[in-house]
Amino acid sequence: MAEKRHEEYQYLDLVKEILENGEHRPDRTGTGTYSIFAPQPLKFSLNKGGKPILPLLTTKRVFLKAVVGELLWFVKGSTSSIPLSEAGIKIWDGNGSREFLDNAGLGHREVGDLGPVYGFQWRHFGANYVDAKADYTGQGVDQLAEVIDKLKNKPYDRRIIMSAWNPRDLKLMALPPCHMFAQFYVSYPRAKRANGTLAENGDSEEKPKGHLHCQLYQRSCDMGLGVPFNIASYALLTHMLARVCDLVPGSLTHVMGDAHVYLDHIEPLKEQLEREPRDFPDLEIKRDVGCSIDGWAAEDFVVTGYNPHKSIAMKMSV
Repeated sequence: MAEKRHEEYQYLDLVKEILENGEHRPDRTGTGTYSIFAPQPLKFSLNKGGKPILPLLTTKRVFLKAVVGELLWFVKGSTSSIPLSEAGIKIWDGNGSREFLDNAGLGHREVGDLGPVYGFQWRHFGANYVDAKADYTGQGVDQLAEVIDKLKNKPYDRRIIMSAWNPRDLKLMALPPCHMFAQFYVSYPRAKRANGTLAENGDSEEKPKGHLHCQLYQRSCDMGLGVPFNIASYALLTHMLARVCDLVPGSLTHVMGDAHVYLDHIEPLKEQLEREPRDFPDLEIKRDVGCSIDGWAAEDFVVTGYNPHKSIAMKMSV
């Protein structure tokens, strides 16, 4: 039987397609891009033979500390870039700078106050945003808590959805959400009867544990810098939810709108395309099954076996 093709080739093939067939388009940052719309979704397994794995791209080193730090920042509902920056995670510094906020018509904001961005929408959708220091406890819709409740109590629900796209709040955000919508799905693999035959769902002697799947929709996809980060982030979020809800991590499907390569990323990406993918790393989570989604720390994630090719420098367009 032919060996299964490494899942990272989905990403590399898409980069190659954009470089070869993309449309040259202007963009908000003034850098310029090559772009295609609605490419074939990327799909990544989150376990290998029942062992949790993390689809962390290997053809260049992905800044895992920043992936974890930003995700936990989202989960907390935080909206200031300052705590991330102080932890050495500078990915939001440009969008929270004095110059950027002033140019965005948000001059009344303190430096670092990004407005009602991802975490605010995840935990307080619909609340009135004041500033990054306000206490929003009990305000708005805690979409993340609702996702967890449905995964535990209504796993067949077709409404297990979390949205960061709030049209009312877009003008208040330093940057509208790029990854904006996620749907979760619990599947129940058919169990084997004692005689070895496959049971129909519902008639097995013991109901198998559910497998958790996530489908992400991303409207704006920076293939060089953003997408490798986003894949890892939503994979980790799915692993977190699986631990909280006592489910098996299943898969991540990444659906894209405008998938683009910035002009100043072309040469670095050509270098990356020359590299062969290596095995994705294993992931161990130190939290107990059934724990809260709140209060996690970076130390709760143990990634082993990550052996990427060397880093490739790419400039972030803001």
